[in-house]
This record gives sequence, C-alpha cells and structure tokens, in this order.
Amino acid sequence: MTTVLFDMDGVILEGPRTDPQVYADATDAALAELGADPTPAQRRDFRTHECDAIRAHCEAFGIDPGRYWELKESYASSGTHDRLRSGERGVYDDIDAIHEVTERTTTGLVTNNRHETAAFVAEYVGIDFDVVRGRDPTFEGYERRKPDPYYIEDALTDLGVADGLYVGDSPKDVTAGHAAGLETAFLRRPHNRERECPPNATYELESLTGVLSVIDAPESAP
Repeated sequence: MTTVLFDMDGVILEGPRTDPQVYADATDAALAELGADPTPAQRRDFRTHECDAIRAHCEAFGIDPGRYWELKESYASSGTHDRLRSGERGVYDDIDAIHEVTERTTTGLVTNNRHETAAFVAEYVGIDFDVVRGRDPTFEGYERRKPDPYYIEDALTDLGVADGLYVGDSPKDVTAGHAAGLETAFLRRPHNRERECPPNATYELESLTGVLSVIDAPESAP
C-alpha cells in the first residue's frame, strides 16, 4: 500500500460534522460585516448551504454571493478552531495510529470540511501529512464535496500517485474513494455503529489501529 488518505470529521475529529451553531454564528458574523439585516426567514436560509437560495438573497441585498460565502466559511473555520482549542470538540484517542502510518508510507488528509480547517487540524494534532485537502471556500468548492471524488483525485494528483486506501466513516467516503480508484476502509465510530457497512467497502475497521494491519498485509506491500 503506497498511499493512505484519511477523512477528518468522524475519523480524527469526534462527531461526524461541524456543529450547526458554528454555521449559525458564522452566518451572523458574515452578514454583520456585509451590513445586511435579513428577516428571520432569510437568515435561516443564509445559515444553510442551499446555494440557490443564498445567491437569491444576496442579490436582493446587493451582496456579492461569493464574498458572503467566503466570509461565512472563514468565520466557520474560526469557530471550529476555537471549539477545538477549548476542548468543546475533541479528537479520537486512536489517532496515534495515524502518526505510525505516516512513518511507514505516504499519507494525506482529504475532507469535505473547509480547507482552512483541514490545515489547522493537521497542525493541531501534529500529524505530518504529505498532502492536506479540504473544500475550497466557493460555491463550486462546496458542490464538489464527496461523494464526488474531486478532492481525493486532486490530492492523488498532488502526490503523483493513482492507488492506495481511503479511510472514512460514511458511505459517501466509500463511494468517493472507490470512484477515485482506491481501496476503501469503513471506520466504525459511535455515530455509525448501527449503520450497515457499505457493500463496496474493501475493509471494515473497528479503530484506526486496523489501518496498520492493512498496510502490513503482504498483498498491500508496495
């Protein structure tokens, strides 16, 4: 196995996704910076990731939609980073296994989360990934999230490789990894314990330590 790519939320960070309150606060901060005062219903739309509704509201307020989206993503990253520093959101206790994987082979972090946060998390946990890729702070960047393999393929291009293993905690991770031509590992966590393992997953792992067994297996040897 020449390359191992890891998802972030639900694999390194506890829980499957960013807390909705982070996006609510980010929305309010972005709107305030842009001088917009929407109705409660409009604000609810702004707090979602419904691209068409947000574009329409931005047009109504004379706001550049791309600027609003970029601001909201930046404020969401700041809020996420604060929650990590404060311990409000934690990391899983088996991520030391990733440190060991990085000593044995090429590794990467590829997530649907914001690229700014992916880079922060890699530094925060002290893992020396060979590539880190999160979503771009644009409408197009959001729409390229998994199960689209775009960001995985982009990371593979950066590394100059075409095969390996993608480790994730959701069916869309398995779908995206498979579409990118990788083997896939479905990682069990408390939030997906009752979910059926995706049928196209190459491996089903109970913890990140299982990745070491995968890359040590004879058939996975480079």
